[in-house]
Amino acid sequence: MRVLIVHNHYQIRGGEDAVVEHEAAALAGAGCTVETLAFHNDDIRTPIDRLRTAFEAPHAPRGIARVVEAVRRFRPDVVHAHNTFPLISPAVHGAVQALGPVTVQTLHNFRLACAGAMLMRDGAPCETCLTGSSYAAVRHGCYRGSRLGTLAVARMIDRHRRTGTWTRDVDAFVALTEFARGRFVAAGLPAHRIFVKPNGLPDPGPPDAGPRDGILFAGRLSPEKGVEILKQAAARLAAPVDVAGEGPLRERLEGAPGLTLLGALPRGAMRTRIGRAAALVVPSLWYEGLPMVVAEAFAAGTPVIASRIGALAHLVEDGVTGLLVAPGDPAALAEAIERLRARPEEARRMGAAARAAYLRDWTEEATTAALLTIYRTALAARQRDRRVSA
Repeated sequence: MRVLIVHNHYQIRGGEDAVVEHEAAALAGAGCTVETLAFHNDDIRTPIDRLRTAFEAPHAPRGIARVVEAVRRFRPDVVHAHNTFPLISPAVHGAVQALGPVTVQTLHNFRLACAGAMLMRDGAPCETCLTGSSYAAVRHGCYRGSRLGTLAVARMIDRHRRTGTWTRDVDAFVALTEFARGRFVAAGLPAHRIFVKPNGLPDPGPPDAGPRDGILFAGRLSPEKGVEILKQAAARLAAPVDVAGEGPLRERLEGAPGLTLLGALPRGAMRTRIGRAAALVVPSLWYEGLPMVVAEAFAAGTPVIASRIGALAHLVEDGVTGLLVAPGDPAALAEAIERLRARPEEARRMGAAARAAYLRDWTEEATTAALLTIYRTALAARQRDRRVSA
């Protein structure tokens, strides 16, 4: 099978960029012929570039022309798009279908219905635009606090809803969790074309059998990640929480009692920290897509303390693979942290269950096999449609 992967990289590298790279390598390892067509937001350098990109966002003709050229040269069976904002646009699916390949779209976030991409506003979940007008976001400046920027994104969302891009031009969607699938169905995507497949993670090997120590937060230091709640919880704790990562709230966390800021760690060092922690804490306030740090913790046999919100409430089994707490409740978060810190045997038992969940659902082999099944299903459906139309 020949697969063309299309992805618009972010200016600040994140988990989604890493997932795309891992998935391409896994598909190649499974015998596919894979090519990746990459776009980079670093190419948007000047105010004129930003204005032109915003104006072109609904259709992005220059980006689509690059994809069309790659399809004609590479002749893929499948074109798999990840992030298409802002240099490619969802219109790429119709252009690709006209050339013959099936199109697949991974739904890493909620950008196709939400200008802010997170279904979050003012520190809490918001689904106003999920079923209503995308232009409601403009009043709140949901895209980077800019009403003008939000207008450009809302215009793109509205254009593709009205023209039927999502119901007509995409052969298969990949949602990362059942929770996310439900939100996309509510947004109007065809349920029979949405498949659930988590992101895979190469097996780091059996967990370290040595003693565990400390609680770790690993992620972007931003409001939606709940780091302010963690700060309040940490002030109640007997021992500090290690915080690995960078982000806009770093200065507000510096010097906070109960927090030890480690900064951004290299991948190997992060893996080691996760593997030695008594528990990983994920106090998010938004509908996380599929935080890979949870998969990394499970793979390392580390239990997870997470907010009972969105997909996290399904990824972490309360009392089995970790603990769930009410989002935005620092007292409950502190209590859960102290519980696992004070009960190492319980934490180790949960860690073993987390490792079993990883081996069942999140290995690279399992997720690659699931993705190939999605490709084959989309190809078979396209062939049936051709026979019917003939």
